[in-house]
Order: sequence, then structure tokens, then C-alpha cells
Amino acid sequence: MGKLILKKGDVVKVISGEARGQEGKIISIDVKKQRAIVEGVNMISKSEKPNAKNTNGGIVKKEGSIHISNLMFVEGGKTVRLGRRTNEKTGKSERYSKKSKEAVK
Repeated sequence: MGKLILKKGDVVKVISGEARGQEGKIISIDVKKQRAIVEGVNMISKSEKPNAKNTNGGIVKKEGSIHISNLMFVEGGKTVRLGRRTNEKTGKSERYSKKSKEAVK
């Protein structure tokens, strides 16, 4: 299980599954399970008990996780593949767009 190329805060598009075509920002990533939670995508209904935060409880809509392989990075409105390479100047690993060959934040 190597390093993941997608990071928290990246804008991604779902390329397969029920939520195909939807876009959103990654909220969190589970590295072990290789799954990500994307803002507003793959909404599920979850029954919750009353607690301090939600005094009524009941059915709550929230985002479900999606496997990393079903997500694609969005750059300039289009989906692009990402790769890793070492920067010649700093010697550090960086992510880059395989389409434009430019480094990604």
C-alpha cells in the first residue's frame, strides 16, 4: 500500500458508480481502506441517536465514502491523470499532471 496521489482538499470527479459525473472537494481520506469522502457526493441516510450536538436524533443525510480508484483529479474543468516525480531543484517528490506535465499544488 503506497502513497496516495489524491489529497484532502483536491477537487475530484467520480468516474464510475452510482454517483458518476458528480464533482466535489475531498473532505477526508482513509489511507488503509483507500477510500475518500467527497463533499456532496454519494449521500447516504444514517439513523442517529439523540446527542448533545443533535438533540432530536433521527435520520441524517451525510456523505458516504468512495474508493479512490473511482475518483479523478480535476484541473481547469477537465479530468487529468496525476503522477509523482522528484523535483530537480529541491529533490522533493511532487505531483504533476500527465497532460500538461506541470506540477500540481
